[in-house]
Amino acid sequence: MITNTPPVARIDPSMLRRIAEERRSGRGWEELSGDLDMSTGRELMARVAASLGLEHLDTEDVQVASEALDGFPLKLIHRFEVFPLERLDGRLRLAVTDPFDFNAIDTIATAVECEITPILASVDLVQRLTKRYLGVGAETVDGLIALRQQSGDVEMLEDLTLDGSEDAEQAQQASVVRLVNEILSEAIESRASDIHVEAQEAGIKLRYRIDGVLQRQPTPPEMNHFRNAIVSRLKIMAKLNIAEKRVPQDGRIKLRVSGREIDIRVSIIPMLHGEGVVMRVLDKNNLSFSLKGIGMSDDVYERFMNLIRLPHGIVLVTGPTGSGKTTTLYSALSEIKSEDTKIITTEDPIEYQLEGINQIQVQHKVGLTFAACLRAILRHDPDVVLVGEIRDLETAENATQASLTGHLVFSTLHTNDAAGAFMRLCDMGVEPFLVSSTVEGIMAQRLVRRLCPDCREQYIPEPTDLPADFPMEAFEAQGGHLYRNRGCDSCRNTGYRGRMGIYELLTASDEVRALASQRAASTEIKAAAIRAGMRTLRDDGWAKCLKGVTTVDEVLRVTKAD
Repeated sequence: MITNTPPVARIDPSMLRRIAEERRSGRGWEELSGDLDMSTGRELMARVAASLGLEHLDTEDVQVASEALDGFPLKLIHRFEVFPLERLDGRLRLAVTDPFDFNAIDTIATAVECEITPILASVDLVQRLTKRYLGVGAETVDGLIALRQQSGDVEMLEDLTLDGSEDAEQAQQASVVRLVNEILSEAIESRASDIHVEAQEAGIKLRYRIDGVLQRQPTPPEMNHFRNAIVSRLKIMAKLNIAEKRVPQDGRIKLRVSGREIDIRVSIIPMLHGEGVVMRVLDKNNLSFSLKGIGMSDDVYERFMNLIRLPHGIVLVTGPTGSGKTTTLYSALSEIKSEDTKIITTEDPIEYQLEGINQIQVQHKVGLTFAACLRAILRHDPDVVLVGEIRDLETAENATQASLTGHLVFSTLHTNDAAGAFMRLCDMGVEPFLVSSTVEGIMAQRLVRRLCPDCREQYIPEPTDLPADFPMEAFEAQGGHLYRNRGCDSCRNTGYRGRMGIYELLTASDEVRALASQRAASTEIKAAAIRAGMRTLRDDGWAKCLKGVTTVDEVLRVTKAD
């Protein structure tokens, strides 16, 4: 779409010739605008376009016709910084960044065998179009970016060690370095938590996990030629053995991307068609450990705050991998840390470094397990202890003893709901009477995607389309409407932006303790907790649907009916 703007003042021919000469010498529009007493490069471009009788492309809302790219040589896009928009009446409408580069226009016209209608656009806009329609790595696949003598905004925070092998030399080529940097920076810009680089028979596959859901990233076919070099480059950055391709390897990369410090955990596993790489992105500058900021309702927040301020006992957070348990525990520690409280954690691995809290990394190779750490921690006179996960009887017994001796213990378990934690500890071998007397509360949680506030839309669903356990009375009381996802540029057309938790907080009432000491079934414990006022995961999800912050589909995706 071409913007309709009021007529702009034209530039006289002598000034146009000067601008053309300056552009040929490599000067940019913004730099030139200052010399010519114009407020912005955009104003200068608009006046140049008007003076040359060209259209000026000055909007993000650009629709590119698919047939415009058919048969268009990709190398010309990178070489001349242009992008084809549409073919119309035998002419190709082409976004160009330099209207004075007649050689580029003639070369492209010859290559595509049709006349060119140039449309002036900024370099940033052409690059965004290239990335949007050709995919991550499109700016690099030909190695032409190496001519720019730059490696982007990605800066290594540690020195790299090279072994002089052929693989290492290929991995250090400028185009490969640029390509890997672009993959990493694009993932960080997209708020991805994980980057998957997968070796398939047909070639390389790139996927980002954004808001908990994997999203395929388009990549140009030429990127397949760089598959081995990409893996070798990542190995070098993570200080791994690039010659070893038969066994799994784990490492860590420390980067600064656009001024932000990023930690990336790297896992490489040999697979059928080559090595697969998964990278966990830990953005230190994007941390916000606040219980109120992770989606807790006011009543759950108040009850949970009462639990984490107890003098002793065990507080558990349960849920599957990736459900936000660590974030909840870190947020709880941040709420209660103070100069008069000694807090020690043992984790595997330490994901984030917390100021004012003592953290221990588990080291299985030397026997420093959760249980061994916990025994040592208790000799350091702590008030609060966090154990990353209770995985075995020894750790469970040590946690129980720590709570009985006056310590508040936080930990995690893998159970489907809060009530199941009692049975899980008993199944490990802890005596039921110890479980019932030490466990003060259990928080079960899941993560759902938040609706994008910029594009969510209200709708009236048919009652028959809603699940049987949906709270119809509350639904009708608020007018019978909900919200659903639509999609826009700010949310990458998914309709969702960010995530929040849904929670099920079980506090140990007298009835619950009595049932737990008798090894009652988790269904009985759950029923007793509901009678005492507990809201289930599903109910909390429905409440957030009614508030318009998530969707019915999201709640159905992560929970099952009670």
